[in-house]
Amino acid sequence: MVEIASDPASSITPRATVTSAAAANRRDGYAWATVRLGNLLILAILTVLATEWIARGNLHEALRFLIASDRPGLAAVGILFLLFTATDALLGRAYQSALILVPLAVIPAFISAQKQLFLSDPLYPSDMLFGRQILQLLPVMVAARPYLAVAIGCCLVAALVALVYLWFFAWRRFPSLSRPAKLFRLLVGLPLIGGFLSLMDYAEYSPLRDRLNIIPMMWDQRENYLHNGFLLAFAFNLPMANVTAPEGYGAEAIDSIPAGNTSVAGSGTTSHPDVIMLMSESLWDPTRLSNVRLSPDPMPTIRKNASGNVFSPEFGGMTANVEFEALTGFSNAFLPYGSIPYQQYVRRPLPSLATFFRSKGYVAKSFHPFQSWFWNRANVYEAFGFESFLSEENMPVMDKRGIFASDQALTKEIMRAADNTREPFFFFGVTLQGHGPYEPHRYGKNTIAIDGPTLSASSTQSLATYAQGVREADQSLKMLMDWAKKRRRETIVVIFGDHLPPLGSVYPESGYMPDQVATRSAPVDIMKREHETPLVVWSSKRGVQKDLGSISPAFLPYHVVKLAGYEHPFYTGVLGAVHDRYDAIDRYQLVDGSGGATPDWSKTGKTVDPLVRDYRYLQHDAIFGDGFGTERFFPEQVERLTAPAS
Repeated sequence: MVEIASDPASSITPRATVTSAAAANRRDGYAWATVRLGNLLILAILTVLATEWIARGNLHEALRFLIASDRPGLAAVGILFLLFTATDALLGRAYQSALILVPLAVIPAFISAQKQLFLSDPLYPSDMLFGRQILQLLPVMVAARPYLAVAIGCCLVAALVALVYLWFFAWRRFPSLSRPAKLFRLLVGLPLIGGFLSLMDYAEYSPLRDRLNIIPMMWDQRENYLHNGFLLAFAFNLPMANVTAPEGYGAEAIDSIPAGNTSVAGSGTTSHPDVIMLMSESLWDPTRLSNVRLSPDPMPTIRKNASGNVFSPEFGGMTANVEFEALTGFSNAFLPYGSIPYQQYVRRPLPSLATFFRSKGYVAKSFHPFQSWFWNRANVYEAFGFESFLSEENMPVMDKRGIFASDQALTKEIMRAADNTREPFFFFGVTLQGHGPYEPHRYGKNTIAIDGPTLSASSTQSLATYAQGVREADQSLKMLMDWAKKRRRETIVVIFGDHLPPLGSVYPESGYMPDQVATRSAPVDIMKREHETPLVVWSSKRGVQKDLGSISPAFLPYHVVKLAGYEHPFYTGVLGAVHDRYDAIDRYQLVDGSGGATPDWSKTGKTVDPLVRDYRYLQHDAIFGDGFGTERFFPEQVERLTAPAS
């Protein structure tokens, strides 16, 4: 066998040629890496711009946020860019991170924009806890704005189809990243991301955060979102469920708080009076509107028996936060802004009017003609000590006005339950009929004429629907009071509105408010104008309790317990002492009995009145703390807390 040798010169590539090709490949690799990182930077800029445009509803403001030297727009771009690069490295392909991070940024911004059409707050992380509620109310929103709902639905379907296509088919065409490229992105990106995450602890001072103009404004969430942008502000609110103890809280601080006694107050009662407490959904006096006349008066009974007003901490929604104050005597002002106690903090038995009255031998029941999971009420009412909760699942079928159970039907059910209860009782009910949106023709025929020359046709129709609901709420109250007058045992009736209704354009068109939603921080006269709701405190034997002022819902337990003829170490002791000095405790305004106010009283570094400080200590002690004051201030709770779990 003859071996044929090949020409060595034809098979050996010169060393210079190999070196040159390798260098060219490296240059090409660096060039492509630079291009890909540049594209990610452009993608981060466009994502932040789109997010802010959607959340703010204004392209000019979004651009200003992005480029203004006094705003952290570029910092937001930098953080998002690092997240893009690190996520690509973990997934292994360039640009694949966009399929995850862009929807996670844009969709919440869209939801936030929609939320602000009805409420005065942007989207908070805690809102995700009640997404089921939003889905439940979706048919109502669709009925109110059907064409917009169809358009949004089509856009969402198109976006979902595009996302599915990109994720399952197109992603394979995304360029893969080499091992050195992935390692470089992770080694550089992850430490920087970790550094930025440390900036999210707004309780700690950070010079870097200040240099980047990132300023957590947890006391003013509207300004927080405007200044820091949607993405950073949303991230700041992620720890809101982590409530820290107020400075100075401890056993010694609780022991130093003076308590009242538990004797009967001697208020003129001859027996344990029955108590019916009603929170009326969106109940408000529409005759307050500027440049609008309503005929006839939609609320003659409420006006005749007015005791004062409730200074609601909410506007247009967040009913559960008002309810939390009214049943416990605790204040939202001591909790992180945007938090929802019913969803986040009620995790153990808590003191409430229900537990107090049950300790006096009362039957305690709650009523709401909707599903029991809404606002987590089933669990909350059990934690509050109610014996039973009558909801849509276990109530008789309620007559409806529109799609909601009528106030009259709920009132009749409460009266029926009262007639079948021999023992003294404490009943708490939440109505539903007044819930927005206020679509035209909900009631078929409206009996309140609207004369509003500055209102558009759609606003006039919405107001007419709302006013009709107020009239029917007023008629239901009259029915309840007429029934109570015939009863042998004294009956105390308390009714109040949870917040102003979400009437949308009615407010600016009438001139009542400059915007569709209320301000969160303003002088007291403006705050009262935009947050006061009617309050009636009435006894079948002693009539109306007059001149109660404009009070926070948290002070209602004081008036209820006192009128029922009792004293209590917290409700008439501590809470009574605070109420003697203050009418309203709001996050932004501390309003005293003469109408004077202390704005921004809760900001860090400001001296707090010892009465308010002790009030906060006791609230923290009961909800989050060690219960140092339970035996002294909530003696009815001792047995509940020591009883074995069922």
